Amino acid sequence: MHHDGRALAGVSEPRESPTGADDNGSRPRLPKAAASDRSLTFAGVALAAVYVPDTGNGDLRLVETAGRGTSRYLLPERLPLSGDSPAAHAFRTDRPLWLDLAELTPRSGSRHSEGRPSEVRDSQGGHSGGGPMPSSAQVPQAPAQAWAQQAQAPPAEAPLAALPLGTEGRRLGCLVVVGASPVGFEAEQRRFLERYADAIAGLLRTEADRPAPSSLLSPALLSLGVGSFVLMPDTGLIEADEALLDLVGITPDDFDGKVDTLLAHALPEDMHALISVLEPSTEAFGRRELEFRVRRPSGGMRWLSLTCRVVASTDDSPEQVLGVVTATSVLRQSADDVSRIQWLTAALDDATTVRDVGRVVVTALREPLGADRVALAELRDDRLMVTVLDPPQPAAWPESWRSEWRSEWPDAPVSALPTLQMALRDGRMNLWSAGTALEPGLAGIGAGGLAVLPLPAKGRVAGVCLVGWDEPHDFVPEERSLFTATAALVGQALNRAHAHDAEQELATMLQRSLLPRRLPELPGGTAVARYLPARRGLQVGGDWYDVIALSEDRVALVIGDVQGHSAGAATIMGQMRTAVRAYAVEGHPPDVVVSRANRLLVGMETDLFATCCYAELDLEEGNTLFVRAGHLAPLIRHPDGRTEEVQVEGGLPLGILAEAEFPMTTVALTPGTVLALVTDGLVEAADLPLDEGMRRTRGALAAADPADPGRMADELLGGVDRREDDVALLLLRYDGMKSRPIRAGWAVWRLPDAVMHARRFTARTLRKWQVEDQADAVLLVVSELVTNALVHTQGPVRVDLMLRGDRLRVCVTDSSPRAPAKPVSVDWESTGGRGLLLVEAMSESFGSMPVADGKQVWSEIVVPRREPTPADPEPGTGEAPRAGEAPGAGEAPGAGEVPGTEQGASP
Repeated sequence: MHHDGRALAGVSEPRESPTGADDNGSRPRLPKAAASDRSLTFAGVALAAVYVPDTGNGDLRLVETAGRGTSRYLLPERLPLSGDSPAAHAFRTDRPLWLDLAELTPRSGSRHSEGRPSEVRDSQGGHSGGGPMPSSAQVPQAPAQAWAQQAQAPPAEAPLAALPLGTEGRRLGCLVVVGASPVGFEAEQRRFLERYADAIAGLLRTEADRPAPSSLLSPALLSLGVGSFVLMPDTGLIEADEALLDLVGITPDDFDGKVDTLLAHALPEDMHALISVLEPSTEAFGRRELEFRVRRPSGGMRWLSLTCRVVASTDDSPEQVLGVVTATSVLRQSADDVSRIQWLTAALDDATTVRDVGRVVVTALREPLGADRVALAELRDDRLMVTVLDPPQPAAWPESWRSEWRSEWPDAPVSALPTLQMALRDGRMNLWSAGTALEPGLAGIGAGGLAVLPLPAKGRVAGVCLVGWDEPHDFVPEERSLFTATAALVGQALNRAHAHDAEQELATMLQRSLLPRRLPELPGGTAVARYLPARRGLQVGGDWYDVIALSEDRVALVIGDVQGHSAGAATIMGQMRTAVRAYAVEGHPPDVVVSRANRLLVGMETDLFATCCYAELDLEEGNTLFVRAGHLAPLIRHPDGRTEEVQVEGGLPLGILAEAEFPMTTVALTPGTVLALVTDGLVEAADLPLDEGMRRTRGALAAADPADPGRMADELLGGVDRREDDVALLLLRYDGMKSRPIRAGWAVWRLPDAVMHARRFTARTLRKWQVEDQADAVLLVVSELVTNALVHTQGPVRVDLMLRGDRLRVCVTDSSPRAPAKPVSVDWESTGGRGLLLVEAMSESFGSMPVADGKQVWSEIVVPRREPTPADPEPGTGEAPRAGEAPGAGEAPGAGEVPGTEQGASP
């Protein structure tokens, strides 16, 4: 029999254009009843009714009806529970009853077969889902008296269904629906009606204690997330109910009634298909279906399913577009549904890592197919590297796998699993039914059925996916189609994810190679650092930090940020870090270090600039010199818990102006102070202003315990999980020097007897410090180093002595940048070249280092100190010679330089 397309689509006669939709674009108001009727119509329902038991007389009582057929069909107000009506039968058996025209057509010989075509027969063999209907022998021959007595009972040309309403073992009522199309309820519509019945049952359970239940049908439909609309193509105005607006993410007060407002929330990729549906041509009057994506106000993406029908006017032009919109999980649950493949494609497109791909596969296959296990493994060098197991517990997988559980997941050679080896070799899907005997390596994965899916990618097999069931499972054709499509999509995604992981591993290796592998141990403090890459783009950035030990009592801390987070930014970062370290180690003051780094970046002619904060700390005195080049100011936590932002005079970022000036700021630190240097990724984001971020960081710094600087750094990073930029953090807890050294210095004049006076200065100092037991070794070292400096360099020469504990450090500074070179070989006829060899032999350690105006050659010698006697003068006492006066050879012990002072007198 030919059916009109309107009946198939479940669309009633065209309604008049909605009121309130004038030309000024005001929002049309849509009654909730009309929205519910439209949604039910597209679900194939002309009339829906709810019956609840009446405990007083043992009947089912009609409490609510909805749908476009309420005026056409008049349902009985009461139905006896013991009767033959479909509602009573479904209520008693607690099973859905689906009746098509064959069960509802009156049979010959029935006393109601003549004169009452609206008679309805009950079916005792009701069933759910899309299984076979009962045979005619199973259909009771007695007429449904209660329905037939109604003059306007549902006619035999409309299908009927009765669904029990119950929850937690309680029977609450029955939902009766009359079909809008003579072809009956499709499998998709049946699944939706079963969910609709569950939603009504949930409302009935909450209303059980009330004497009169409130509205059920519309709220239940609203809870399922089904929205409806009426669009006028000629005006672009649209009636949209609140459920549709909620699905899209628009509040009713913000909706202006224009279709463009709804389209603005759709993803650009889906816009073309949406417009073709919502702006139909004269040939597109049939039922249309479409899956599309919208961007929610929170930033997340949602898949929606659109079903619509175009209604023609008298001149065959599109007058209205009637439709419903649902979340894909409402009406789309079948394995062969195209929307599932669309969802899988979009989800795999967003999956960046191998783990992400595995999670998508589990979501797409396990729950929708009712599977008990899903495993995903990559194929690498004839070994299967498992990346995802669901469930993850080892007890859920074969015993032989546990011996290979070396790390987080097991891995095993392909040769140990012949079934997988065959599937990977052929590249074809294998479906093993319940009871199939497989090798021990696959035992227990799919006792009720096992699907082995090779994952093809670019002409090779990238891996394999296993899907297993414990109970017997029949592989229907729709599942085979889903498996085939899923394997192809997952194989390509796995290949991309593996390349992405390799890229990120390379980026991480690059980042680690450019940043310090470890920080030096400091005698007067503890330094810790943290670095977190950005969560978008290549996870390598331009933030850097460094801790540079300049000497035993001085350290430099530097933190910087090169513009951007890319391989180019990381390259510039590495160059800048190297340059700053080189200039600092040469002994330049902080402003010179930063100025030279700026000139270097300007000369590199790159489009990127960098910011930098440089601090040089005297670990003995606590004095700190700060230089800031366009970077955030440092933070200080005082020992009493107070925090402050150090007001450091700033300069331009590096790489902008070659002649830029970088002034220095001096701050004195007391022991127990924590110095924090940060980059803007920690304190600034799209939704976090800089001032607020600095305030939060200061609060976290004040609340953290400085006893553990590492944990303190972790607590400061606690709020940057969803970071847009990379983050660098450098903390230094200044503790002060436990033992303060004693110093003495001597400026050597270039005179014939300069070495003699340097030896005298050294001898007097050793006597004052009471370490003259090693005087011969120390005097030899001083003689050789001073002689080399006078002979091989020009300009001033200086001798510095420093005693800390049992180590005496001799430093000779000259103006030549060239380091002293030890001779390769010295024969008996050589007249020189043995000096440095002697110094190295007499020293515990020996070396040279660049300084601002030359170099410094140093030697450390162990000098055990004796206990002072009462007659001994205190170290560091004595009268210093007057300026310009050379100390004589016969001066009393103790005369000479006061430790910690510099003497400019030399004959």
